[in-house]
Amino acid sequence: MSTGSRRAWLMTVDHKRIGILYILTALVFFLVGGLEALALRIQLVKPGNHFLSPQAFNELFTMHGTTMIFLVAMPALIGFGNYLLPLMIGARDMAFPRLNALGYWMLPCGGFLLYFSFLAGGAPSVGWFSYAPLSEAAYSSNTGVDYWTIAILLLGAGSVAGAVNLITTTLTLRAPGMTLRQVPLFVWMMFITSILIILAIPALNADVVLLMLDRLLRAHFFVATGGGSALLWQHFFWAFGHPEVYILALPAFGMISEVIPVFARKPIFGYEFVAASTVAIALLSLGVWAHHMFAVGLGRPSDLFFAASSFLIAVPTGVKIFNWTATLWGGSIRLRTPLLFAVAFLIQFTVGGLSGITFAMVPMDWQLTDTYYLVAHMHYVMFGGTLFGLFAGVYYWFPKMTGRKLNEGAGRWHFWLTVIGFNLTFFVQHFLGLMGMPRRVYTYPDLPYWGAFNAISTVGAFILGLSVVVLLVNIWVSLRRGEIAGDNPWDAWTLEWATTSPPPEHNFRAVPPVRSRRPLWDLAHPQNCDPVLSPAVTVAPRIKPPALTGTATFIVSEAMFFLMLLIAFVFYNVSSHGGQYAATALNAGRSAIFTIALLASSGTLWLGERALDRGRQGAFRLWIAVTLALGVVFLVGQGGEYLDLLHKGVVINSSLFASTFFTVTGFHGLHVAVGLIALLVLAIQAWAGDFRKGRTDGVHAVSLYWHFVDAVWIAVFILIYLIGPHL
Repeated sequence: MSTGSRRAWLMTVDHKRIGILYILTALVFFLVGGLEALALRIQLVKPGNHFLSPQAFNELFTMHGTTMIFLVAMPALIGFGNYLLPLMIGARDMAFPRLNALGYWMLPCGGFLLYFSFLAGGAPSVGWFSYAPLSEAAYSSNTGVDYWTIAILLLGAGSVAGAVNLITTTLTLRAPGMTLRQVPLFVWMMFITSILIILAIPALNADVVLLMLDRLLRAHFFVATGGGSALLWQHFFWAFGHPEVYILALPAFGMISEVIPVFARKPIFGYEFVAASTVAIALLSLGVWAHHMFAVGLGRPSDLFFAASSFLIAVPTGVKIFNWTATLWGGSIRLRTPLLFAVAFLIQFTVGGLSGITFAMVPMDWQLTDTYYLVAHMHYVMFGGTLFGLFAGVYYWFPKMTGRKLNEGAGRWHFWLTVIGFNLTFFVQHFLGLMGMPRRVYTYPDLPYWGAFNAISTVGAFILGLSVVVLLVNIWVSLRRGEIAGDNPWDAWTLEWATTSPPPEHNFRAVPPVRSRRPLWDLAHPQNCDPVLSPAVTVAPRIKPPALTGTATFIVSEAMFFLMLLIAFVFYNVSSHGGQYAATALNAGRSAIFTIALLASSGTLWLGERALDRGRQGAFRLWIAVTLALGVVFLVGQGGEYLDLLHKGVVINSSLFASTFFTVTGFHGLHVAVGLIALLVLAIQAWAGDFRKGRTDGVHAVSLYWHFVDAVWIAVFILIYLIGPHL
């Protein structure tokens, strides 16, 4: 590859290249995480082994879990979404190409920071879940956890950027005639996954921010001696963690939903049920987090509620299994490698789902939650589900991305080695868990069968490693002399196969008409078209403003972040009588003055928008200047309040009230500052005359963000200044 070509890849904003960069980066970290897993399995191959020290085992255990979830599975799935979603809906690119590139580059930066911790005093050794108080400075004094928190924030921000882009692209850039009822199921799954990312990642971000403040500024959020609670870490973490299971699973569901119909030569059975059950899964996944916490003693009512919701979420997942099975039933099966991985996915994900149901039964959960039974369940869902779905997608879409097919013989070797290695590795771990072997331990006593089952598991892990070598060799050889694929080697039906393989930079010369869910089938079989779901559209509709849609989506994510911070404020100050502290430390009357200034700025900005829409450029400049001034007044007022508190000796580590107060108001102030920068940019553009051509979408997007910032402050002011003193 020439220097110019490498530079083009590094500077690209093309969604296809960015998608490939995501996938290649995930592949690199997959190899790293796999080597870490092999080291762990060598340590556990026999009782009392000394291959790794306890500290090294804990570090590799933490890095393996973090890598596989945040640096492998999520980036690979977002990469496929980046590459395929615009093609599948007939778009030329993502809605925000530069934001797309920024979201990608947060991935290698976050990964670099995480692994740099090995050179900066030691990697984190607290598990990928980083439970407090183990992750607090008193128990993890090196900088590993600090690097972990910064890396997670970067990766989370990149994920949110990607989700905003995918949602906006799906809503605003679909081909003429394509309604949401007609989008391919992979697009639908990525759309719902992106909504889950927007709703779930902020809980993790809030958790990590509070941990950083504990470690770096000696706040008290999770420190029991200061009145904090490690239980809140678990609530926030699993409010993210259980939706994360479906963030990883739903895109794999989408891949399976594309592969099975094509290789069964039948439309998907029950498209509506598959789509609707996806929405049900997303909603239910937000209400089952505490089944990860049955062992902490939440009480009978909580246990009953979360047990029932955990049983309930199995229903829409089971619906999908029946849909996929019914699609295969009676089909004209072509048993190629993509379908082999899809069928294995069905079997193994079902095993993982059934073992997961056992954790919805509280007494069984108490017995099994800290054993290898849970390790087996998790890997049957994550590896047997997500990675098998990914492998099916790799073999299915590799021809589209490269113009060449992967070798079928090598693909079958990869498949059988993966199936054998995976089941040898993890199936026996069910029995280890039932026999009482605890997870997260670097060694174990020589009890009956423990050594034998662990040896089998280690042999299986090395077979899995061999399967990855076969895949890499297959990719390497096929890229150079693989069979030329043609534009549509599988005789598939969705729009990505309507262009060349690989697609040109602009994706399509012309997008075929879309009147059903299988537009290419309709083109090839005009006498046997699918039922028409929308009338023929020959003129492209007016594109909805992506800026407004993207801003609104981002605001939902930020609203969830502030909701978590406000929950923390209530949680701590109700239990610690923080109201007495608030009554003596805060001056609600003075704060009301700069609150009025901030709220007035929403009014002046609205007047400026109206003036701009009527073509009154001078009035718009005036109102934007007034808005800027009012925003500055608010920040100056908040800064004055901070100085007054400092004079009273109130700092972030003074009390739980101070910790929560400075965190909530500080992050709100940061959002105000960002809004002021955006308003300043608009003011500069207005004075330069940029809005004379009617390009006002950016103005309305910034205005929407500013109104959100003001609305958040209303909630903050009412809760902290008015209600807080009475808690």
